[in-house]
Amino acid sequence: MSVTFAKGFSAAGVAAGISSVEGKKDLALVVNQGPLDSAAGVFTFNRFCAAPVQWSRKTVADGHIKAVILNSGGANACTGQAGYEQSAATAKKVADLVGTQPDEIAVCSTGLIGELLPLDHVLSGVESAYAALSDDDQAGSDASHAIMTTDTKPKTVSLEGDGYRIGGMVKGSGMIAPQLATMLCVITTDAAVGAGQLQAALNAAVDHSFNRIDVDGCMSTNDTVLLLASGASGVEPDPDEFNALVAKACASLARQIIGDGEGASHDVRITVTGATTESAALACARAVAASNLLKCAIAGNDPNWGRIVSSLGTVPVEEAPYDSQKVTVDVNGVRICENGGAGRDRSEVDMTPREVHIDIDLNAGDEQATVWTDDLTHEYVHINADYES
Repeated sequence: MSVTFAKGFSAAGVAAGISSVEGKKDLALVVNQGPLDSAAGVFTFNRFCAAPVQWSRKTVADGHIKAVILNSGGANACTGQAGYEQSAATAKKVADLVGTQPDEIAVCSTGLIGELLPLDHVLSGVESAYAALSDDDQAGSDASHAIMTTDTKPKTVSLEGDGYRIGGMVKGSGMIAPQLATMLCVITTDAAVGAGQLQAALNAAVDHSFNRIDVDGCMSTNDTVLLLASGASGVEPDPDEFNALVAKACASLARQIIGDGEGASHDVRITVTGATTESAALACARAVAASNLLKCAIAGNDPNWGRIVSSLGTVPVEEAPYDSQKVTVDVNGVRICENGGAGRDRSEVDMTPREVHIDIDLNAGDEQATVWTDDLTHEYVHINADYES
């Protein structure tokens, strides 16, 4: 279904010759046909943010976007003024075809950092993508394939509200860490919603989804999440229902990123309960999720609770107060750490399922938070040693 599930949107995905993989679809176009063109966006915090991020931040600032052009095969990051001019030229090409101004076009790129894009291929690809635009399921699928890099499968979502729809696509597999992840994400809705409500819904949804996943602790230069509303359904949604559906869409897409983490053999859910504040619980969960030692142990089917508590102990007391002698750790339902020491024998833990659940109780309060991560395998090293876009 993807981005064309919501009414008022057309899309395409074509092979423009940007990617080093011959014949791969590498350019996607999503067009909002209206009647509304409301938009919201969230972007990477990386100080080396890419040219398309710089461009799209400006275009989304007024809350209106007519189309999004996305390419894989090159990040156009750390490319200076020339890179920014490439983003501007790409936006102008799309704008001329769509019949609008360049400042109503968002631009997204993903791939290898430090190289300019083959602009002639990008611009000719824009023409091909425009000619291929459609609002059917296949067009949405083609677009979701075109933004993939090391992803092994497309990641999409489709949800229905009371008289309106939400659709979306995301790419992301490695270089995944809060805030956001190495990801390009476009979410569409045919609900009649203004930019202010879109931005509020997106901010809340991203904070509890894309900002709470961690594959390898590396923050990207190109992260972009866009939420677009066409208003084609004519339905003004209940705000609470709409916010909940946007949150559900983001949660689904974020979970799919974890499920496709580079080389991963386990998806790891880390939930910290009994914290004094949610931020304290989140800090503890992120500390555990960032442990490469733990990730390697999980790859070897070893529920090494010592690596869990040692990472937990790195969180400053002023950030997360708790008594280490009251902490418990359960892995897949088996309490292997009791009151800060050994619990049941870790050989009792079944590590064969794809999902591993780590439940940490600080026994210091009533707040909790969850972060998802992956294990760290030989295949991850192989993928990133040989990576080319």
